[in-house]
Amino acid sequence: LAGPGISSYADDPAGAGASLKPCLDRAMEIVPAEQQRETPTYLGATAGMRLLRKENSTKAEQVFAEVSKAIGEYPVDFRGARILTGSEEGSFGWITVNYLLETLVKFSFAERWEHPQDAEVLGALDLGGASTQITFQPGVPVEDRNTSVFFRLYGTNYSLYSHSYLCYGQTQALKMLLAALHQASSSAQISHPCYPLGYQENVTVAELYDSPCVRAPSSASPALVLTVTGTGDPAACGTAVQRLFNFSCGARWPCGFNGVYQPPVRGQFFVSS
Repeated sequence: LAGPGISSYADDPAGAGASLKPCLDRAMEIVPAEQQRETPTYLGATAGMRLLRKENSTKAEQVFAEVSKAIGEYPVDFRGARILTGSEEGSFGWITVNYLLETLVKFSFAERWEHPQDAEVLGALDLGGASTQITFQPGVPVEDRNTSVFFRLYGTNYSLYSHSYLCYGQTQALKMLLAALHQASSSAQISHPCYPLGYQENVTVAELYDSPCVRAPSSASPALVLTVTGTGDPAACGTAVQRLFNFSCGARWPCGFNGVYQPPVRGQFFVSS
């Protein structure tokens, strides 16, 4: 699906519906006409819509109404649009990766669908715009119920660990980084070590702090224009990015970052963005 996510149409809900049409048209070319009306169709929204719902639930509902209307115009068995939980988002990504790599089920030489005996399932890492997910099959029981997922797929049981870090997708993490650089600077001129040397852009305080992932300092005037200038300094960029993460876990249990429980990682991972 080309173009931005449906949450970017908060001020143009009809555009969100229209944006799905190329995708639905393509699906109609693939699904045989006689099976279309019995094909269950769902829309699962991810972190962009989670943030929009926090920010403005009315706009989120309008976007859902328009995407539902658009899908409802196609001859499919539409089962509704909703926001996925973080662990659902991670888990469905994990299923997609392993299904496509044929670690869950494979069409055998005997012309039967079988569980591949020697296939090791892969973990899935997914970097989105507003969140990032990690999902894998740990070698130990998952101690935190909120991150534990169980599936029975093609006759085999899978116990997974899955967590979604809201605000740590690329778009929102870059926003958090710019906000941190703004707050460390005492003026409207911001040096950005991750931008190329000499690159410059203007952004208002209101635009920078338009997301629940960043909190504007009370002293900041929304209309103030900030000038961001790139210094192209990889070492300083790495240091600045690292400050967005808290890697100390405390004594309670092993963690990924920001104190979120995570059992020891295990196996190979497939990364998608």
